[in-house]
Amino acid sequence: MQFRGGMNELMRQAARMQRKIDDAKTQLKDRELTVEGLGGKVKVTVTLGRAVKRIEVDPATLKSEDVDLVFDGVCAALNQGIEQADKQMEAELEKVTGGVKIPGLV
Repeated sequence: MQFRGGMNELMRQAARMQRKIDDAKTQLKDRELTVEGLGGKVKVTVTLGRAVKRIEVDPATLKSEDVDLVFDGVCAALNQGIEQADKQMEAELEKVTGGVKIPGLV
């Protein structure tokens, strides 16, 4: 099977795909998602660009629970939020690439 257009056309297509991916990442990086921890007593908001925007802790929980437990809940919620952000970003980029995973482009 021979590729029509040669190597130059293949490189142009790869460059176009990379621009589409970069544009999608730029548009999506500020999209936020909120994750809860400790049964809803901790809320963490992160962006798909992996930036932490907000951490909320129920004031009653701070008074009644051990500080280490609250910090563990914040850490768990942050890790879960970043993991979900990565998955959502990957899913959105798969839409741009048509499901094709090309090493080095994404």
